[in-house]
Amino acid sequence: MAAVLESMVLSASSRPPSSLPPSMTFSSPRISLSSGRKIQSLPGFIGLKIQAPLKSPSASLSSKVPRVSSHKTSIVCEAQDTALDIPTVNDTTWQSLVLKADGPVLVEFWAPWCGPCRMIHPVIGELAQQYAGKLKCFKLNTDESPSIATQYGIRSIPTIIIFVNGEKKDAVIGAVPKSTLTASIEKFL
Repeated sequence: MAAVLESMVLSASSRPPSSLPPSMTFSSPRISLSSGRKIQSLPGFIGLKIQAPLKSPSASLSSKVPRVSSHKTSIVCEAQDTALDIPTVNDTTWQSLVLKADGPVLVEFWAPWCGPCRMIHPVIGELAQQYAGKLKCFKLNTDESPSIATQYGIRSIPTIIIFVNGEKKDAVIGAVPKSTLTASIEKFL
């Protein structure tokens, strides 16, 4: 290991490129080898200076446009109406909320670690809002209720299943566009 470190040593006269902006700073920490010799390592990167964009007097901010804070070190995004909380269903509530429900029920089978599931959550939220009163929407965490997922043959998530009068009528697998889910829902309304 010492031989590898010694072959990567910069000389004391080496400097960072002059083309870098002054806001980038470098340091040259020293490393001590087991033999007691100190060698100079590669320059360490400290960070970039973040600046907020200048405000123009003609620019007006509406409530739907993300705003940048006046602090130079942080950016704040104030998004509204981006995601709705979809009610959850589990082993104990499955029978009453899904199987004995009046009218169609959409259930999203998901897991917290699933990236595509997180992508489709806002779409399911929009559909729940769009079809309020006509369609009930729920989500089921397959990690917390594996028996229901197994019962319906869920092998991939996200899987969206539409139930009518307790019967599985349609299933859509994967993070699909809103139009695909809308077409599937419209068949059962």
